[in-house]
Amino acid sequence: MLRRLMLLDDVPVAFVKVFAVLFGLAWGSFATVAIGRIPQGLSVVTPGSRCDGCGSPIDPAKNVPVLAWLFLRGRASCCGARIPVRVPIVEALGGALAYLACDRALVGGVTVGALALALVVFAASLTAVVLTFIDLDYLYLPDGGVVLLAALGAAHTLLRHGAWSEGAIGAVVGFAVVYVPFIWLYERLRGFPGMGLGDAKLLAAVGLWFGGLGAVAVLVLAAIQGTLVALATLLVRGRIEEPEAVVREREELHALAAQGDAEAAKILAEDPLAEAPPEGLAGARLAFGPFLCVAFLEWLFLEDALVAQLLPGL
Repeated sequence: MLRRLMLLDDVPVAFVKVFAVLFGLAWGSFATVAIGRIPQGLSVVTPGSRCDGCGSPIDPAKNVPVLAWLFLRGRASCCGARIPVRVPIVEALGGALAYLACDRALVGGVTVGALALALVVFAASLTAVVLTFIDLDYLYLPDGGVVLLAALGAAHTLLRHGAWSEGAIGAVVGFAVVYVPFIWLYERLRGFPGMGLGDAKLLAAVGLWFGGLGAVAVLVLAAIQGTLVALATLLVRGRIEEPEAVVREREELHALAAQGDAEAAKILAEDPLAEAPPEGLAGARLAFGPFLCVAFLEWLFLEDALVAQLLPGL
């Protein structure tokens, strides 16, 4: 009896994958809420889903992942406010990542351990998505999300019976390869850091997942893709602009500080984004966290294929 419970022999993998997609779509919807609320310091649990335009509670029947956005044609039914297209994109990503997590973890069949591994992989994947969109909007990576990704990396090592020492070394390597050259040294040469401390913390979390070599590989992949996107942006737009939310928040803080608000003045004194960036490519501010997160997902699901293509013979 216990053996049958642990092996779950009678549960088809296809059934689990279908359930996983529905599960992932629901959590993808939750991720859209987290992306909007975490930067504002709001609870991601309460209140329930509300319209960004008028604040009205959203009817559950009109909050079905992906389908609701399509049915409503991207407009809120309560006030007609536009629903960002990234909402169904994040929801769909939730479903896709849940499927990929199961596909990766259930190779040997449906077991309790495999399901736990799939859940950890999915949670980390969705966390990476949330971090991506927050960094794109606000140029910062919330510590809570990075810590969660690191904790999931430790759980992943436990479930895969990996060596704890490899993950610990990977975390140190991941942090150091960003902090030393791009923050510590860069700031001494140019007077300001070339990357944010959040990027170093994020790559440390990646190191817990993949070890030192994996962290370096993720950094290289992110740098290549970030460079290509930056060049494409310059060719199309002629410049790299700060996110609107960053500009708006800076203007509000400066206005408050000018009125004598001590708290706003303190925030500005400590915030590396307190002043507008200098003109030109050298002063451009491009979020690097999203590229680290995308590279993390690529290495998580495509490591064998990437190694075969990039490092043949290993």
